[in-house]
Amino acid sequence: MMKAPASATPKLLVLLMSLLFTEAARAQLQEVTVTAQRSPSLESKTPVSMTTLTGDQLTTAGIDTPGAIGARVPNVELDYATDGLRITVRGISNADTTEKGDPSAAFLLDGIYIARPQTQNLSFYDLERVEVLRGPQGTLYGRNTTAGVVSVISKAPVNRFEAWIAAEIGNYNSRKVSGMVNLPVSDMLSLRAAMSWNQHDSYLINGLHNGRALGKDRDDVSARLSAKLKITRDATLVLRYDRSKVDDNNDSYVPDTNFYRGVANGSPVPYGSSTNAQLTYSFVAPNAAIAPPVQAHSYKNTSGISADLTLDVGAATLYYLGSHRNYDHDQLANFYYRVQPTLALNVRESFLGDYTQSSHELRLATNGDGPLSAQAGLYYFREESKQLYAFRDLDLLGLPPYYVFDHGPTISTSKAVFGQATYRVSDKLRATAGARATNDDKSRIGSTNFQQAAAFNPATDFKLLNDAAMRTHQTTWRLGLDYDLAPATLAYGSVSTGYKAGGFNDGCREGSTQLGLSCPAALAVPAAALIYQPETVRSYEAGVKTRFWDNKANLNLAVFKYDYNNLQLSSVAIVAGAPRFVTSNAGEASVKGLEAEGQFAPTTRDRIHYALSLLDAHYVRYSPDSVHDWAGNKLDRAPASTLTLGYERSFGPLAAGVSARRSASYIIAVPAQLLQYRVPAYTQTDATLRYRPQGAAWSLTARVTNIENKVHPVNIDSFGMLAPSDPRTVDLRLDYRF
Repeated sequence: MMKAPASATPKLLVLLMSLLFTEAARAQLQEVTVTAQRSPSLESKTPVSMTTLTGDQLTTAGIDTPGAIGARVPNVELDYATDGLRITVRGISNADTTEKGDPSAAFLLDGIYIARPQTQNLSFYDLERVEVLRGPQGTLYGRNTTAGVVSVISKAPVNRFEAWIAAEIGNYNSRKVSGMVNLPVSDMLSLRAAMSWNQHDSYLINGLHNGRALGKDRDDVSARLSAKLKITRDATLVLRYDRSKVDDNNDSYVPDTNFYRGVANGSPVPYGSSTNAQLTYSFVAPNAAIAPPVQAHSYKNTSGISADLTLDVGAATLYYLGSHRNYDHDQLANFYYRVQPTLALNVRESFLGDYTQSSHELRLATNGDGPLSAQAGLYYFREESKQLYAFRDLDLLGLPPYYVFDHGPTISTSKAVFGQATYRVSDKLRATAGARATNDDKSRIGSTNFQQAAAFNPATDFKLLNDAAMRTHQTTWRLGLDYDLAPATLAYGSVSTGYKAGGFNDGCREGSTQLGLSCPAALAVPAAALIYQPETVRSYEAGVKTRFWDNKANLNLAVFKYDYNNLQLSSVAIVAGAPRFVTSNAGEASVKGLEAEGQFAPTTRDRIHYALSLLDAHYVRYSPDSVHDWAGNKLDRAPASTLTLGYERSFGPLAAGVSARRSASYIIAVPAQLLQYRVPAYTQTDATLRYRPQGAAWSLTARVTNIENKVHPVNIDSFGMLAPSDPRTVDLRLDYRF
């Protein structure tokens, strides 16, 4: 057998080491430009705790709805329940998704505040990036940002031809098609059109075998048309129109007893069972013969138009952002409705809702590289809605057969003036101060009807007036310092405040009259029970953002502490013989924690990403019923720790990746029922494999989400309806770029 000369061995080692060091030298982390502070800046130079996911990252990971973001972001939970998107940031969330409620975290689409959680779980397609800002953002983003901001930014038209199309298939009969075309009409005008169509069957199993299709399915189509007009050298206008149609099923829950024992005695304890058993609906209600479940549906139509104008006037740039949006919803659902600890009924609910919102913002920001940069603006928002809820099938308890909630108009307006300035104290040190003054008005009129039949009969039925209005004023502010410890290392600290508008519950004040109905003393609701106060927070935060090892690695580290007052908590309770959504204020809450996230690229072929969060979020002073003391209890959806690790490796035309997230246990509480459900710790792992030949216009991607095929509760309502997470899904995607 021939042997290589001994002198060849060190030469080969030198060659291999040279190739390795060359690969390492070429490895670089790409910088991302963000607009977290309402002006373009590098994420590594933005003194805010945030995570940015680019459009390519979202596509590769198969993230095509907001609900899937949480697995990639520290201290953030995004869950899509039957009543809309639930955003929890650092343990701060909101459960009131009705027309009178407001979220704790703002959801923005191209800078436009989207008010209703039911329309926030929109399809992701043709996106530039998603920015998730953690912590109160009251100065630049306004009210309802005590927890943070989720900002979805679509791709704007560009002055060149672009086009792509993608198709996917997967288990649960999943089918998806999306596409985009960008046309440069002239040097002044560019057009961009994008669309997305998605369908899959229910993730739930009908254990009753009665032919009724269940929820956790998907059937939606969305489209967006954008135009970018270069009016002059200094003026640019971007117009956007989007529309979506959703035809799915809101029977997307199982009884809480699929996951917990001991609910009847007030002490739910999780127990292990198979995923199929947990996702099976086999409950037979004692009133099933007289109140058989019906085929449910949930039809949603959403549309919006926006105008984004930028005008450079020399020393400053003027921005205008305006929008008008419409949303209507037609729903028929079956509820698992626990009315007593050991008794649950089938209750059928129908819902019709119509919503419109308009917003306008005018903002002026300085230009140039001087020591002072500043911005100031005016903001106006208005939402008007009407709803008709109808619940039936509680007559087995001797209650009226129909409860009808006829509400509208519900009107919410918000006006604000704001400003923020940053002064460069030295080449390395900058100081920032900002404030925002907000006036909110909210009102609603309507009635709770106790009826013997679907139609109201004055001879046999009666109505209770719901009439309330509230006006609040709040000033939020931010003070901050940031300092360049090194050219690629930024340290920052801030003190800021946030504000979430107050509101009201069902009922009326003594003496009020609306809709021909009066509110005598016997039916009036005390002001303390009718009105709940604004939620406020003061946040203390410090952090470091650094890029090191020749820009092959980065680390974003943040520590924070919140002091919360009047934290708003919501659940459904029976009030005056009717089910009502009741919101009240917790006395105080405390939140503190740590976040660390970053990436590491040892070579051009390897990429590691990580995220760690530690969190202590608990009530300082709170009693859900003026008897029981919940001080020290954990806030909802606030795991003490989460850890995300991911690795990607390219092999020529092949690229493989795996990402896993471990979450500690956490609590989902139902204050009205004095129930606290512990969600056990869990791990979810996702994997991708992509093939793209060199120079080819096409690529093929295979993905597996939730390899473990384990599910956990994402929401539990006051009557025992539990929305589970998604089981394992497998899909194959083909992309072609023109």
